[in-house]
Amino acid sequence: MYLLLRWLVSALAILAAAYVIPGISVATFYTALIVALVLGFLNAIVRPVLFILTLPITILTLGLFTFVLNGFLFWFVASFVKGFEVTGFLSAIGGAFVVTVVSWFGNQFLRSAYHHPDF
Repeated sequence: MYLLLRWLVSALAILAAAYVIPGISVATFYTALIVALVLGFLNAIVRPVLFILTLPITILTLGLFTFVLNGFLFWFVASFVKGFEVTGFLSAIGGAFVVTVVSWFGNQFLRSAYHHPDF
């Protein structure tokens, strides 16, 4: 149940990003659920590998390159999920930032509401 609620929070965060950032559009809530699923999969599997590969530049930029990496994954998801569009890379970075912040607050709320010990 907790995992499904986190998935719902991620989908709502994607809808919030589409509402706040001008270059992002999401066709339906179902599309937002699919984007949240794909983005979660990429963040769990692909992002750690990319983070290790780009570790030298991340260290040189004092961690700011992580924003670029998150934006790239966000933009990449938009390239193959129908109904989810990101017009530019700056919109992707902004959208990834909004999704991160909204998801963090939503997951903190869930954690405090359910007293889940794992997260």
